[in-house]
Amino acid sequence: MAHTKMLDAYPKDLGHVDKQKLAECIAACFECAQACTACADACLSEDMVAELTKCIRTNLDCADICAATGNALSRQTGYDANVARAFLEACATACKACGDECESHADMHDHCRICAEACRRCEHACRDLLASLG
Repeated sequence: MAHTKMLDAYPKDLGHVDKQKLAECIAACFECAQACTACADACLSEDMVAELTKCIRTNLDCADICAATGNALSRQTGYDANVARAFLEACATACKACGDECESHADMHDHCRICAEACRRCEHACRDLLASLG
């Protein structure tokens, strides 16, 4: 995992941050951002696109929040735990909302099922990292 290698190569001490949970969370954020972007695009290709408007919007919001969270967590210089917590809470909230929305379409659309799974993994990774921050 590239995120683990980059964290291991970081020249300063990361303090009390669990490197493994941090690396897993960063990876989950970027995976979720990609899944949400792809799901929104797939929704736009569906014949019933008008019925997927909320799903598309939720996908795009989640993708943006996950990408921003992954980027912020990748930067350790001048680390601020309060800012990290705010990013993680926002990301977990967005992933929950997107996962719930995609899950409601999962029986009809495989892309929504795949996206919901990615959202659940990211939500879990964010909550695990949050809990480890104390």
